[in-house]
Order: sequence, then structure tokens, then C-alpha cells
Amino acid sequence: MASKNEKEEAPKLEKTRYSDEELKEFKELILKKLEEARSNLALLNEAFTLRNENDTNDTAPVFKMLEDGSDVSSKEENARMASRQRKFIEELERALQRIENKTYGICRVTGKLISKERLRSVPHATMSIEAKLSQQTK
Repeated sequence: MASKNEKEEAPKLEKTRYSDEELKEFKELILKKLEEARSNLALLNEAFTLRNENDTNDTAPVFKMLEDGSDVSSKEENARMASRQRKFIEELERALQRIENKTYGICRVTGKLISKERLRSVPHATMSIEAKLSQQTK
């Protein structure tokens, strides 16, 4: 029988993947984020495609020019925000695929598990904090 000290000295086996129960928790979180992101994208697309009801067609040409410039700027910003939202949705969908493959939460640089705290705040993360920081310093 091994003594207490021998048990403490035995190497701790490092977890190589999250359990099915943990993956289920992350899947629920991602599905909620995905629903919110799709809703936000729909709002952005609606704002991008709809014309303002209070148009200035009947006002002086100078005001019409100013509003047109504002509309272009606003539409460009909406388009940028919609593009970022689409990218976020794609990243969340890829995270769901990694859950199905049981590779979710594994750092693509180190091969170690990404902390639960990081995954809860950035559920589509593919790198641990350490790997991300080392990448930024290069």
C-alpha cells in the first residue's frame, strides 16, 4: 500500500477534454449567445435597409445634402457592425461544431484546456489566455 507522501508525489493526470456534462453547459451558453447575436444582426439589417420615415424631400437642398451625408455614414457604420455580428455568429457556430466533435475548449496552440472562466466570457475562444498573450508579444 502506498504511503500518503507517495500518493501526493504521483503525477496529477491533466484533463484532456471537458466532460459531456460540461460541454452541455457550454452548448447552452453558446446557443443563448447565438440567439442574441442573430437577433442583433436582424435589427442591424433592418436599420440598414429601411429608409428613415422622416425624409427631407420637401426641405431645402442644403439640408437634404447634410442628411444624405449622415445617412451614408450611418449606413456604413451599420454595415460594419453587421459584418462583425456575422463573423461573431460564424465563430459561435464553429464553437458548436467543436462541441459536437468533443474538441471544444482545447487550446489550438498548447493543446491544453482553456479555462472555464475564459470560455464563459469568450465562448468561441480557441486559445488559452497564455497562448493569446504570447501571440500578442511576438
